[in-house]
Amino acid sequence: MNATVAVPAPRRLLLSGNEAIARAVWEAGCLVASAYPGTPSTEILESLATYDGIDAHWAVNEKVALEVAIGASLSGARAFAAMKHVGLNVASDALMSQTLAGVKGGLVIAVADDVGLSSSQNEQDSRYWGRFAHIPVLEPVDSQDAYAMAREAFAISERFEVPVLLRLTTRICHVKAVCEVGEREEHPATGFVPDANRWVLVPSTAKRRLPAFFERDKALTAFTETAPFTEVWAGSDKRVGFISSGTAALATREAFPDAPLFRLGLSYPLPIERIRAFAKTVDRLVVVEETEPLVERELAAAGIKAHGKDILPVMGELSAPIVTRAVRALLGEAEPEAKGTAAVEVFPRPPTMCVGCPHLAPFTVLSRLRNDIIVAGDIGCYTLGAMQPWGALDTCISMGASMGTALGMAKAKAAAHEGKAILATIGDSTFLHMGMQGLLDIVYSKANITVLLLDNRAVGMTGGQDHPGTGRDIKGDEAPRVDFRKLVEALGVRPERIRVVDPHELPTLFKAITEEIEQPEPSVIITDRPCVLTDWQTLKPALKVLDDVCNGCAACLKTGCPAILTTRRERKELANGRHRDLAWVTIDSTACTGCGLCLASCAPKAIVPAKLSEMLQ
Repeated sequence: MNATVAVPAPRRLLLSGNEAIARAVWEAGCLVASAYPGTPSTEILESLATYDGIDAHWAVNEKVALEVAIGASLSGARAFAAMKHVGLNVASDALMSQTLAGVKGGLVIAVADDVGLSSSQNEQDSRYWGRFAHIPVLEPVDSQDAYAMAREAFAISERFEVPVLLRLTTRICHVKAVCEVGEREEHPATGFVPDANRWVLVPSTAKRRLPAFFERDKALTAFTETAPFTEVWAGSDKRVGFISSGTAALATREAFPDAPLFRLGLSYPLPIERIRAFAKTVDRLVVVEETEPLVERELAAAGIKAHGKDILPVMGELSAPIVTRAVRALLGEAEPEAKGTAAVEVFPRPPTMCVGCPHLAPFTVLSRLRNDIIVAGDIGCYTLGAMQPWGALDTCISMGASMGTALGMAKAKAAAHEGKAILATIGDSTFLHMGMQGLLDIVYSKANITVLLLDNRAVGMTGGQDHPGTGRDIKGDEAPRVDFRKLVEALGVRPERIRVVDPHELPTLFKAITEEIEQPEPSVIITDRPCVLTDWQTLKPALKVLDDVCNGCAACLKTGCPAILTTRRERKELANGRHRDLAWVTIDSTACTGCGLCLASCAPKAIVPAKLSEMLQ
């Protein structure tokens, strides 16, 4: 009698889309995973770092992350890279070349689009990269779908020897659902096999690769006609049929549960013939896609008539109510009367820096110099320096752009700039990501620019991740730490023009900035104070305000610290018949970190350490 092997039952876990993808990547036998933090994709690599058997690596930027994954793939290992939509712009140079050469071990790239701009400087549709690079694009609708697609993506990649793009959106990344998961399958690396005619992409080699490149296109197109994840969700109401993908497909199904829906799981290449057959079964065809009309235009090119962005928004998420209103208008139906309670007006809560944030002081200083400076900003927590009460940033474009923008301003030599100093602000992680080259160009151009390198020892805006400037890797193990003073000097800044200051020492910081903006050459001021939310930071006793000493000048409020609150305002009559408005303040001692920034701003010395008993009241 033959013995039977017990097959373990699938496990059910509550996972976000990011966590589900990490689980699938690990189960697929991936050996190397690399990424740069960026909302909404950050948690994918953080989750992967908790699994054994996979080398999870925070790269210095997305281009390097993809190149690491490419190198592992060329060595016959299954490899993975993750990034947000703007990160794929950075990685695109490597992507566009490698799609021509192809891959060896399965290579999957997860790119998370921030539809609706929850935490990004632009909204873009990463499906374009599928068409641009001629690579397959998979689009999940929920966590279980993301898990299944991430596993299958490696098999598709190896079958066609092509990178596969897994296109996510914020709602996929962060919404949790119950997922059935399995166990890991081992796929050992087979090793790198030299082939200069394929892997060395000089023009002559690349030219010879083009015929195979377009033959692969044909094979992929044929594959889409029977590919998994693309399916028709049946419906009896044939007045309108829908074509959709991702969470937009779920919103459409919610809005019109009885209408047929052609769900695109593999959204590039398009299964044109399957869609053509579907279109014949309905009276009207509507394409619901976030955000660009890519599918709509391809259908038009194929002679398939469909509505799309003529009735639907070209930006933001497509919710069920949005789809309902648009399609009912198309059908000439009245919009149903809204049910439920009216939306409650919520008191606005503008974004601001954290209590005790080391970036509060630099922008407090810059706000006081506002009439004398032009400030080119960058991407990070410190971008909030553009908000009130500081209003101390003039530009914010992309990662590392502060350096080149400041240099361009200096080169323009506009008459309106006369008498104004030009500064660039940039964080530690952003400087390593894409800022070093800009500083090198500033030095090379001998430009009169002051750079504020705000070192808070973390990728603060995405959750405090580590990088080469923190001294730790993704698992928290000790790693070499960049010395920013030496690095800046190596890039050509003279030692005399490099200062390292504690930003909580406000007078010292003010002196450093005012002196360096007067220098006729490049200078760098490094603020050295860890992010208050990391374990690098040491908190001090909380502070309080002495009501009988406070004169209501409100200077402390100008630091922007969220722990400082206005309690009341009073109008004081002066001796000359005039009056002055006074604002009395208090400090939330339960939130205060004791950084002391407000102490330096308080002339009457009305701010003092609070006793423990007072904090507990």
